[in-house]
Amino acid sequence: MMKHNVIASHKVIGTIISIIVFIILFKYLAVQIGDTKDNATLAPAWLSLVTAIFGPVSGAVTAFIGHATSDVLTNSATSTVWWTWTIADSLFGLFIGLITRRLTIFIGKLTTRKLVLFNVWQLIANVVAWLIIAPLGDHWVYNLSLVESMKEGGLIVIVNFLAIAIVGTILFKIYQHYAVD
Repeated sequence: MMKHNVIASHKVIGTIISIIVFIILFKYLAVQIGDTKDNATLAPAWLSLVTAIFGPVSGAVTAFIGHATSDVLTNSATSTVWWTWTIADSLFGLFIGLITRRLTIFIGKLTTRKLVLFNVWQLIANVVAWLIIAPLGDHWVYNLSLVESMKEGGLIVIVNFLAIAIVGTILFKIYQHYAVD
């Protein structure tokens, strides 16, 4: 049976590195989706691996700092952070971390059952973050159209789900193969 144990100091260093990688993926290796202001990125897939290794708090911190920093870099003239989406991303990181902890992704074998359950739950986490939290936040905080915010959120649900289901699953398998005792 494989064990998975991460020392606290490794969590801090891992989280710092994870934030840097998240920013690079989120800001610099992103592809704009159609004519929207949204991007397809591998940051959610990376976030799923980070949370599986370091836990839900690390996932929340990585997503919060990574998203906020990316917003500042994108809007460097105004240093504007889209807080509703930053908070939704942070909560998404927390949700994914709780899911991977509950499923004990890297304790024992990484089975097909674990991966299927993870992907079902990550879809639910995506829906909660991007179809409930972010649109309601946009509507209440920025007075934006709830319908438009939900359309935007729906697009992000699809893109994030696919990124995690495909690339996140591959990252899990690679990590499990090479890093877990």
